[in-house]
Amino acid sequence: MLELTDTQIGAWVATFMLPLFRVTAVLMTMPIIGTKMLPARVRLYFALAITVVITPGLPPMPEFNPLGISGLLMCAEQIIIGAMFGLALQMLFQAFVVAGQIIAIQMGMAFASMVDPANGVNTAVVSQFMTMLVSVLFLLMNGHLVVIEVLTESFTTLPVGGGLLVNHFWELAGRVGWVFGAALLLVLPAITALLVVNIAFGIMTRAAPQLNIFSIGFPLTLVLGMGIFWVTLADILPHYQSLASESLQWLRELAKAR
Repeated sequence: MLELTDTQIGAWVATFMLPLFRVTAVLMTMPIIGTKMLPARVRLYFALAITVVITPGLPPMPEFNPLGISGLLMCAEQIIIGAMFGLALQMLFQAFVVAGQIIAIQMGMAFASMVDPANGVNTAVVSQFMTMLVSVLFLLMNGHLVVIEVLTESFTTLPVGGGLLVNHFWELAGRVGWVFGAALLLVLPAITALLVVNIAFGIMTRAAPQLNIFSIGFPLTLVLGMGIFWVTLADILPHYQSLASESLQWLRELAKAR
């Protein structure tokens, strides 16, 4: 008869459960997979499948007592690390969302909003378009595979039970400024062109005060803004490659992966 000790059972549970918490936290917070468009049950199935695949290649796990305070702290540690990875990826997507919001305000389409199925909030149509665009580019360029690779390496560079580093939280908080800077870099040509259009309308108003600038300028700004936005989309791929490379490299540095 096979007899198992508490130590053996705890080791087997830790081998699977502790990586599962980190993988699940990443999938629940990262873009695309972690959105409301994908049911939580499907995300959990993905987490189970990924954990089963990567577990044999992971380093040995520490002793784990699921009913003790130390075991709960280990679980919380894995959830926090996984959530930080997911939020770090969200920064890349939010840069494009903010860029779409900025250009929508400049061209007069801020009022045209719809419910974002990914986050469940109202966003401008331009922001929604940018979200779908960056999601397709992220999947086409195998960004999700890079995330899984970094996640697997993180169990070696950030071992279970190694504790959390305070500088990780400061790095994540400092990344908020990067989001606004990247968004401004994306829409700077469009903002400049729309500024020239607004200046032209101002000169027209001074030259011909009898013109109703509100009835003429608003539709023209909207039409010209759509044209300018369409033209600037030609350069969206180089910007995305630069921002995605920087974001994924920062994710590797956050995980201390090579």
